Parts: sequence; C-alpha cells; structure tokens
Amino acid sequence: MIYYLDERESCPGCIINNLKQSNSGIPFKHFFYVFLLALITALPMSSLFPFLYFMIKDFNIAKREEDIGYYVGVVGSAFMFGRFLTSIIWGMIADEYGRKPVMIFGTIAVIIFNTLFGLSTNFWMAVSTRFLLGSLCGILGPMRAYVSEICHTKYEALGMCITSTAWGIGLVIGPTLGGFLSQPAEKFPNIFFKESLFGRFPYLLPCLIISIFSLVVTIFCCWMPETLHFHTKNGYDQIENLEELEEISPSPKQSLFKNWPLMSSIIVFSVFQLHDMAYAEIFPLWAVSSKNHGGLSYSSEEVGEVLAISGFVMLLFQLFLYPTIERTFGPVLLSRVGAVIIIVVLSCYPFIAKFSGLKLTILIDLASVLHIVISACITTGMLLLQNRAVSQSQRGAANGISMTVMSLFKAAGPAGGGALFSWAQNHQNESFLSGDQMVFFILNAIEFIALIMTFKPFLAFSDVN
Repeated sequence: MIYYLDERESCPGCIINNLKQSNSGIPFKHFFYVFLLALITALPMSSLFPFLYFMIKDFNIAKREEDIGYYVGVVGSAFMFGRFLTSIIWGMIADEYGRKPVMIFGTIAVIIFNTLFGLSTNFWMAVSTRFLLGSLCGILGPMRAYVSEICHTKYEALGMCITSTAWGIGLVIGPTLGGFLSQPAEKFPNIFFKESLFGRFPYLLPCLIISIFSLVVTIFCCWMPETLHFHTKNGYDQIENLEELEEISPSPKQSLFKNWPLMSSIIVFSVFQLHDMAYAEIFPLWAVSSKNHGGLSYSSEEVGEVLAISGFVMLLFQLFLYPTIERTFGPVLLSRVGAVIIIVVLSCYPFIAKFSGLKLTILIDLASVLHIVISACITTGMLLLQNRAVSQSQRGAANGISMTVMSLFKAAGPAGGGALFSWAQNHQNESFLSGDQMVFFILNAIEFIALIMTFKPFLAFSDVN
C-alpha cells in the first residue's frame, strides 16, 4: 500500500505540502509572518547606531572624544559575536525540533535583552546585554529556511525578497526610532522630564518600543504554521513523488562543509555583509561628525530622515521590481553589477560632504538610496543561492553555518568600522587619502574583493547562474 506524505495529517511539513499543492498562489499570510520576524530581527540590531555615540559619551569611558569610535565598535560587535557563537546550534535545533519554536524563543530574547540594553548604566552592561541578545536571538537562520519551505519554487525569490526587504526596512526604521526617540527629555522637555524614567535612562524609549513590538509579534506568531517534517524521524512512508522524498531527506546526506555551492555562496555573502555592516556603523558616525572632520554636521534626526527615505524606496523596489529582474538576469549577475555601482557611489561620498544646503540633501539621499537598494539586491541573491544548494532536512543547519560565518564578518564590521572612523578623525590632514577618503577607500576595497569572488572558479552554484 502506498501512502502520500500530504496525507499525514499530524505532520506539519505534510500539511504545508498539501496547502502548496491545493493553492498554487502566493502565500501572503505566511509571508506576513516572515516579514514580521525579519523586521523584529533587524530593529534591535540597528536602532542603537544613531545614539550609540552619545551613549558611550555619557558613560565617560573614552578619555578623548576621538576615541569614542573604538568603544562604539565594541558594543556594535558584541551582538554579532554572540550570534557567531550560537548560530549553528540554533540551526541544528531548528532542524531537529522545528523552525517555529526557535523563532518564537528569539522574539522573547529581544523583549528581555533589548529592554535591558536601554537600561544600561555603564559600558560593560551595554556590551553584555548586546552579547546575550545576539547569542539567544536565533531567528534569522531558521527564518531563511522557513521561507524556502512555505512557497512554491517560483515564489522563492519573492519570499527572499520580502525577507531582505523587511530586514532593510528594519535597518531604516531602527535608526529612525533611535535617532528621534533617544534622549527624549532633551528633545521633548514638555513631555518627558529629566527626573522621569526616560530622563534617567535617555536611551530606553526606542528600545522599549521595539521590545513592545516584539511582544506583539511573539503573540501573533503563535499561529504561525510549522514546516518541518517530523514523521520522517521514525522512518519513511512509501511515496510516489521522488522529488518530494529528496526534498525531505536526501540519502545519503552530503556534508554541508563539502557542499561547495553552499560554502562558496556563504563566504561571498559574508564579505558583502562585512562591507554592509561596516557601512551601517560608519555612515551615521560620519554624518553626525563635523565638517571640519570631513563629515556632514548632521543631527541624529537628519540621519534618520536619510535612512527613512532610502528604506521606503528600497521597499518599493524589492516588492515590485526585484523578482522580475532576478528572473531575467539571475542573482549572480545582479550582485556583480550592484557591487560596481556601490564602489562608484562610495567614491563620491567625500566629495558630497563638500556641498551644503539643498544640493547636499539631494546628493546624500540619492547616494544612500542607491547603496541600500543595491545592498538589498545582493543580500537577496546570495540567500537564494544558499537555500537552493541544500535540501529541507539540511536547511536549518546550512543557514546556521551561514549565520555563523556572516556573524563573524559582521562582528568585525562595527569593530573595524569604529576603529577606522576614530583613526580617520585624527588624520584629516593627510596629503594622500585623508581620513574620510581612507574610510570609503577601505569600504570600496572590501566590496571589490567580494565582487572578484563572485566569479569562477571561486563561486559555484547549482541550478541558477
């Protein structure tokens, strides 16, 4: 007697397969869960950038103002270092016990440790809470596996696009919240008094709002369906669909570390992410620094406005244009072209700083839009390559490896970016590649290395070009 996997009503993975067979359309409801989870992952990671400089200054740990960037980099790296240590573990747990419990546990970690970060009263409390948040928030890896399992292959690019879009929006909304709502007693003295809770903890308000949103997401995601097949642990049913069997559990399983299409795409992706994380750290610091130090003399609110505009444009592009462009040109070619454009854009930043008024506003908004849109395209393309290189039974672990390698690179991003920025503040009068020019030159060098790595023989891929 032959049994079909989608007839196993008690198996959540089979239920999802059955839904995909009965409904060939876009799973909007499931994509909405993914959108929320990606957003809640990005918000606490990015919300501190506009105010971290001022938080470190308030801790009185830096002996000179030029040294603040070093301490900023340590706090920024603590999150990624924690993620680096635990991502593979969370991926393995997701493959064994399901994607859903790991992702919900991650949202609870955001509620607790993001709030504690806002209550930090010294440098080491800030570092430890960020480290614990990164260690215990294992959402991103299982979520990327989840995306490829809840929809048909033809909508996989759209699913990954929604993930990177939500991530990009979080990287915009987070700094916006951090910029507008930090130090509320100074910005809104008629509403928040210096003796109030938010006066004594000037960086709590944006963190608390994100934590409350995470609580809402946690409750909402209790209705999120699981996608992992549990019945296969005790043996397989007979099935007719061989492709479905291979998707659930290939036999024999290939070692992920010997899967070069997977590992090469992870390494290339991580180098691109190193650039993006360093840029995310440097851009607000550069923008708020004075004109005398090569910056824009922007306020935290103005930095938030630039990022908000960039995020809105990126959202429209990712949702309406990227899936079609990806199907036409493929993720690898888009990544190559995008890397070249980013190099050109960043080369213009030191010269953009020489403008003022409306010209400066237009140029910096345009440059920021190009950077964030192209970075999102590269991220989406690399994620597609990774998930297409493995089957479902290995996707959690594969994304865990990806998160581990990426987190190591991303941990280096803020630390290196902060140190590089501090060095630049003290070397503005060099005859060749003065401080701010050296900053963007090194960012471009990293992007160029990633660009070279997208070519053969380094980068390999299975079913896409």
